[in-house]
Amino acid sequence: MRRLNRKKTLNLMKELDAFPKVPESYVETSASGGTVSLIAFTTIAFLTIMEFMVYRDTWMKYEYEVDKDFTSKLRINIDITVAMRCQYVGADVLDLAETMVASADGLIYEPVVFDLSPQQKEWQRVLQLIQSKLQEEHSLQDVIFKSAFKRASTALPPREDNSLQSPDACRIHGHLYVNKVAGNFHITVGKAIPHPRGHAHLAALVSHETYNFSHRIDHLSFGELIPGIINPLDGTEKIASDHNQMFQYFITVVPTKLHTYKISAETHQFSVTERERVINHAAGSHGVSGIFMKYDISSLMVTVTEEHMPFWQFLVRLCGIIGGIFSTTGILHGFGRFVAEIIFCRFRLGSCRSTSVTLPDGNRSNHLPLMTDNSTH
Repeated sequence: MRRLNRKKTLNLMKELDAFPKVPESYVETSASGGTVSLIAFTTIAFLTIMEFMVYRDTWMKYEYEVDKDFTSKLRINIDITVAMRCQYVGADVLDLAETMVASADGLIYEPVVFDLSPQQKEWQRVLQLIQSKLQEEHSLQDVIFKSAFKRASTALPPREDNSLQSPDACRIHGHLYVNKVAGNFHITVGKAIPHPRGHAHLAALVSHETYNFSHRIDHLSFGELIPGIINPLDGTEKIASDHNQMFQYFITVVPTKLHTYKISAETHQFSVTERERVINHAAGSHGVSGIFMKYDISSLMVTVTEEHMPFWQFLVRLCGIIGGIFSTTGILHGFGRFVAEIIFCRFRLGSCRSTSVTLPDGNRSNHLPLMTDNSTH
């Protein structure tokens, strides 16, 4: 009974076979079929490798929503070197709420030499080259997002040569926490002092001949500090052509949530517009000499997520490649063989045309004789 059920089951499975086997005696091989098969296998191998490379790659997905967080503080990461001594300059932040954040809350004034060492100049040259490429190819920002991780470093390398030159500049670095409203971070002459109507700087005791707001921005970012991320102003260097000169940077900050396979953080992207001019009250160019970074917070928040092709989708695409190539090459081979047979058959018909034969009664026949006198002997 069990053998009978097993035999019925096997017969049923054979009837459901959608891939019947053709006997080898019925299979005919040809040189053209082998050539087409070789081309098909080569194409399948090439496209499979390309598809696997696409499967290994990832892409960045951007989503936008309204930023509803207005109560938290915004962190500003600063690393700027000004070509003036530290006792002559002061940095602080004043926002639209007339809240003043002094540099003493998180910034360090370090006397340094303004000129860079050869290693530092090479670092700055490479960074400026990357910045120029980022302005031309915006898709490179995705590469930076994917390559960023906590142990990467994009900071200016320390000076290795022991320079005997006395410090002639001031490196202002550290971070400040400000309100999430528009504000103005500036570096100007004199230390900042609080004032009932705002703030002021003690610039009266500093001579105009010592003014030199040539500066280098080694790093400027907003939000959580993520090493490996290159910001728009990193590596910027400006040389003042006059003692009384104003450098202005108008910055639009966009809150950004970054989720990649290496890091997950809340940071901020920003765009910047630069302007510089000489202060000359006689010519109508009014203002205060210094470096002014006026920032504004966007109401939109961007969520950047790194995505990967699912494995099932990779299998579906792979099956489509293999099946599609086999079907296409089979159709093309059959069509080509059909055309070749028509052409060769036409040539054969032309070579096998009948010749006229004279009959004994004087008539002519256009058919080939089945047997001639010579064939009988």
